[in-house]
Amino acid sequence: LSGVAFPGEKEVQEWEKEQEEARRRDHRRIGTDQELFFFNDVSPGSCFFLPKGAHIYNTLTDFIKSEYRRRGFSEVVTPTLYSTALWERSGHWEHYSENMFTVATEGSQRYALKPMNCPAHCVMFEQRVRSWRELPLRWADFGALHRNELSGALGGLTRVRRFCQDDAHIFCTPEQLEQEIVSCLEFIRSVYRVFGFSFHCLLSTRPTPCLGEPEQWDDAEQQLERGLQQFGERWELNPGDGAFYGPKIDVQIRDALGRQHQCATIQLDFQLPIRFQLQYVGSAPRMIAILAENYGGRWPLWLSPAQVSVVPVGAAVVQRFQEAGFMVDLNDDPGATLNKKIRWAQLAQYNYIFVVGDKERDGGSVNVRSRGGKQLGRRPTEEVLKDLMKLRDSRSNEEDF
Repeated sequence: LSGVAFPGEKEVQEWEKEQEEARRRDHRRIGTDQELFFFNDVSPGSCFFLPKGAHIYNTLTDFIKSEYRRRGFSEVVTPTLYSTALWERSGHWEHYSENMFTVATEGSQRYALKPMNCPAHCVMFEQRVRSWRELPLRWADFGALHRNELSGALGGLTRVRRFCQDDAHIFCTPEQLEQEIVSCLEFIRSVYRVFGFSFHCLLSTRPTPCLGEPEQWDDAEQQLERGLQQFGERWELNPGDGAFYGPKIDVQIRDALGRQHQCATIQLDFQLPIRFQLQYVGSAPRMIAILAENYGGRWPLWLSPAQVSVVPVGAAVVQRFQEAGFMVDLNDDPGATLNKKIRWAQLAQYNYIFVVGDKERDGGSVNVRSRGGKQLGRRPTEEVLKDLMKLRDSRSNEEDF
């Protein structure tokens, strides 16, 4: 049995209010209500993304890919299935095999679905002789990963068995390491700033057991600490929580309810060729869960799967905005009043409602309302399109334009 106690009635009421708000923002409820995703026992722990959910997923992935390119990363594509000989060589088979899905084949050869990309990127690095002039070499990988999580640990999008994450590796010299660490931390800060998340860093040090000599761990931990000090944001020590092959910086974000979430990781690995592993958003499904609860289903325009609802007429407006890449729907249901259509669009969390009657259609304009009920007035259609494209591309959380 477990319970919770409070010193007074006021604290009880505050806790109950927080619990109710958490239930209202639960990403599983939002996923069902907005038809974003679902799970099915035919593939436990693996998510089925419906069209609107796939829009969020792809928009989030496109955003991160563009940020990688800006920072000198090249995207690579690697296989999903590998001989267990690779995992034995890397050390993962000894320390992580219970979390891997294995595949039986004819003969004695065994294979496993990859739970991470580190060994594959090392195979790519060693496929030819590399010059120091090529370093730092930065590779990003968005392939599917599989981890055999216990069924009792599965929970919506926050803990799944099949997922994709923005997984990148940097091969660099020891002299380049500290600056690369700082650059990665600045990358993380710029990404989280877009979503409005505050964060703090944890320096996770050597666990027991671990690979490598104590001197190697000392040097690696000192490198990460110097990077954190140069970065300048708040951080704290997290003893014993590093990976078995090296220390890491864990980055925890705080959502709208004040809850902490672990998403980004920078790992220093000295067991394989000098490189370190980093992730910014982390698992895409997990980040979607956090964002759904952080926004309470009120997605900002650039991520929203329901950007514009047009009522009661306006097929030409719908076509024009769809051509510009917007998620827009026409509600021309003859059985519903205009007020009901507007109310439905607000409940469905469309960012904007365009009221288009005969007058607006003939005059090439739309009457704009926000989902919060604010009337932004009648404006020329092309002007609205231009302004919304600018707002979308800025990845702003603002609604007024």
